Amino acid sequence: MKGRNMTRWRDPAKDPRQEPRSNLITAEGAARLRGILDHLSRIKRPELSAKVGEAAALGDRSENADYTYNKKELNRVIARIRYLTKRLDELQVVDRLPADTDKVYFGAFVTLEDEEGEEMQIRIVGHDETDTTKRWISVDAPLAKALLGKALDDEITVRAPAGDSVYIITDIAYRTPGS
Repeated sequence: MKGRNMTRWRDPAKDPRQEPRSNLITAEGAARLRGILDHLSRIKRPELSAKVGEAAALGDRSENADYTYNKKELNRVIARIRYLTKRLDELQVVDRLPADTDKVYFGAFVTLEDEEGEEMQIRIVGHDETDTTKRWISVDAPLAKALLGKALDDEITVRAPAGDSVYIITDIAYRTPGS
C-alpha cells in the first residue's frame, strides 16, 4: 500500500537518526534557545490563539480556511514550545573554558589545513546549534570526534563516503563564555 504517510523501513541499529546525541550546549546557544522559547510563549502563541478565536467566531469551522490554517500553526507552535522546554531541561550548558586550551575540546574554534593547502575554520558546538553557513559542527560529527583531544600541528584522518580526508590542525582558539 502506497501513500504519502508511508516511509521506508530503516533498521534501528543502523539508522543515524537513532544515534545518541550529546546534551552539551554553549552558553550562547542556550540563551538563543531560551529567547526562542520566550518569543513563542509570550508573543506568538497568544497572537495565534487570538486569531483562532476570531476565526472560530465567524461560524462554520469546516469551511473556514483562516481557522484551519491558524489552528494548525497554533498546534505547531505549541509542539515547538513543548519540545524546547523538554530539550532545555535535558541540556548541559558548558559555560567555562577547558583546563587545557592547547587542545581541541567542546566550543573550540579550530583552523584546519587539508592536503591541498586550503584552510577552513570550524567550531565544535552542541547538536542544537549546528550551522553549516558558519561552519559550526556538532560535537557528535565524525570530524569533531576525530578532533577532540588533539593538539596544534596534529594530523587527523576522517573517514567519509568519498574517501579519507587528512587535515592538520593549524590553530585552536576559544571564545570566553559571555563575550
